[in-house]
Amino acid sequence: MRSARYLKAITKLGLTAVAFGILAGAGSAVTVYQGKFTLPIEVRWGSSTLPAGEYTFEMVSQASPYRIYIHGQKANAIIQAISADTEVLSTTAQLDIVDLSDVPTIKTFEAPELGVTFTYFTPKQKHVAPKEVRHKGLPQTEPASQVSASTMSIAVHPSGR
Repeated sequence: MRSARYLKAITKLGLTAVAFGILAGAGSAVTVYQGKFTLPIEVRWGSSTLPAGEYTFEMVSQASPYRIYIHGQKANAIIQAISADTEVLSTTAQLDIVDLSDVPTIKTFEAPELGVTFTYFTPKQKHVAPKEVRHKGLPQTEPASQVSASTMSIAVHPSGR
């Protein structure tokens, strides 16, 4: 009887120690990259939609899964990249936005301080081929103007590691 109580007390003590260890480990995550950016328009980023506004971000790991924690006045999100490429295109940190079917969507996050470009999920474009626009009254020998997906970049201001 005494050994059963002793075993029960040891088990509770062990489970409590494990729980505190897990909580302490989660609370001591080190930020490897952080900063801020301003979205001038509402954008789709992964599975989230972020309204226009100022945001801060942080990454607690540079390893897969590549997650970025976004904090803003109107929205918070956790965004996961689908890949990370060591071929950085830019010398300054930036978010690359493509306009897919009239929906501004963040395609990549270039982080030269980390030496990585993160790529995010983007839905497939409805019209893959450029649209041709012909104006009435123009002779058929005139070339048609072409409309394609527009792109823009938003500056990211890293705060250090």
